[in-house]
Amino acid sequence: MPNENPSKILIIRLSSLGDVLLTTPLIRSVRKKYPKANLDFLVKPQFADAIRFNPYLNEIIEYNRQKPRETIAKLRKGNYDLVIDLQNNLRSRRVRKVLKCESFVFKKPTFEKFMLVHFKKNYFGGVFPIPLRYIQSVKGLEPDSEGLDLFLPEGVQSVLEEDKRYVGLCPGAKHFTKRYPSDYFIELGRKLVEYGLQPVIFGGRDDKEICEEVARGVEGAINLCNDNKLFQTAVEMRKCKFVVCNDSGLMHVAAAVRTPVAAIFGSTVREFGFVPFGVKHIVVENNQLDCRPCTHIGKSKCPKKHFECMRSLTPALVFEEIKKFSSEL
Repeated sequence: MPNENPSKILIIRLSSLGDVLLTTPLIRSVRKKYPKANLDFLVKPQFADAIRFNPYLNEIIEYNRQKPRETIAKLRKGNYDLVIDLQNNLRSRRVRKVLKCESFVFKKPTFEKFMLVHFKKNYFGGVFPIPLRYIQSVKGLEPDSEGLDLFLPEGVQSVLEEDKRYVGLCPGAKHFTKRYPSDYFIELGRKLVEYGLQPVIFGGRDDKEICEEVARGVEGAINLCNDNKLFQTAVEMRKCKFVVCNDSGLMHVAAAVRTPVAAIFGSTVREFGFVPFGVKHIVVENNQLDCRPCTHIGKSKCPKKHFECMRSLTPALVFEEIKKFSSEL
């Protein structure tokens, strides 16, 4: 049985941006349960900013993929008596094996995802957000109603003006089947402009091309796509009335800064648990297609070659859903 009063706790979630942000309710809950414990977090360097200034953590340890032995050596010196493994893969299991202490491990719904993707059998029993699944994996933790956390450093200034009717558009996503088509984003952006909103385009290093395309197609749009500057993006998102995005990391960034979210889901579904958490939101998706979901993470192309999961969600349809959702329209 795990230590009832651990003094040194390590949380493991190596990647990615959205997944790390989704751990923040658990971090908060652990700190509330163990207020005097030393609480550290193991994460890949490229995602460390998501928890960089989290006041509930004592130390962030960046996983050195090129020199994993150095990371392991540092972790050994931590003298942890409890590990909370939210990654549950080969790397995190190796860490647990080396540390030889009590642990709680996040049980991935692998069977449920497999059955839903391959046989369209839904054993999820509803939509259970990942942050709550994380908390449920640790005995004795209780969730609160505070949503996600993203703590920002002082001095990050917004380039956007005060009291403007900005709307965020996030056209990027790692996988093709999770991206609402750029021509649809352009048409949707033009409709929002007609209602007096000014689109602001957000994206990271890999989204520059699609962000530039959408910005060119929407008159008056401000392109704030950057080189993965998380804090800058978060500061600007705070100025938006709401954000329209795909099932992506930026969806969770918007939720973490308490900006309402209109999320467009294509090949993935809400049952996987990756929905905007703790913030006003809608998810627009086509539940009539018998080929959805075709994946739980996204694909490089549509297996059926029609991409109806996104193509059927016309800009007119999405706009009408947003009108129901937002008082700004």
